[in-house]
Amino acid sequence: MRDMPFNQIAFAASQAPEAQTALDLLRGRFGDVSLGEADVIVALGGDGFMLSTLHSCQPLGLPVYGMNRGTVGFLMNGYDPEKLLDRLARAEEAVLPPLRMEATAAAGAGEPALAINEVALLRQGPQAAKLRISVDGRERMAELVCDGALVCTPAGSTAYNYSAHGPILPIGADILALTAISAFRPRRWRGALLPKEAVVQFDVMEREKRGVAAVADSAEVRDVATGRSRSEPGISHRLLFDPDHGLEERLLREQFT
Repeated sequence: MRDMPFNQIAFAASQAPEAQTALDLLRGRFGDVSLGEADVIVALGGDGFMLSTLHSCQPLGLPVYGMNRGTVGFLMNGYDPEKLLDRLARAEEAVLPPLRMEATAAAGAGEPALAINEVALLRQGPQAAKLRISVDGRERMAELVCDGALVCTPAGSTAYNYSAHGPILPIGADILALTAISAFRPRRWRGALLPKEAVVQFDVMEREKRGVAAVADSAEVRDVATGRSRSEPGISHRLLFDPDHGLEERLLREQFT
């Protein structure tokens, strides 16, 4: 039980009908304050909406407690409006540092973007991407022919990374996963584990023929020449989870299902 309960709640919801219905119910029961007055945000939706909420509200420094009213809920708690205040008082906090993506396209450098899950380089058309990979300024792979490649955080290791057969990382691990997406050459190359401080650069080869987009969560820069990923330790996102249902437990449980 935390020393000071959350008394000022700001609710946010996706446009899904289930989320909007829950929003009306919870506002009627608990009220709703502005973000400037709140000491906690309750987000109603799925993982995509949670990521959007974390990005948009990060400058406020508020913790976010999610309740699943979407199709995916790895970052969300179960939905139970009856016990919301008690659940908020008992919630455990996870602090997630994001990755920073810097991408350069033909038109120049794009705006840097933050990624809670992953930074990915993805082919834009029918031709496979051809990437050169450097880590901390040293070339590590001269040519990777693939559908793409990504760098993920521990929190994002069960998302796109896991679908691409990358490893699940313990939430407290000071490492990142570099994972290939459908690697053609080197055949079946799955990637590497890197220190959290590593700076990973992808140089796009034959980009006029093999267009590539750089994506940080949902932020995208198309037709990139280079994409760079590094940890951003000066920024953090605060998530709240029910006791015994936090990210560490979920990551462990995912590996035994």
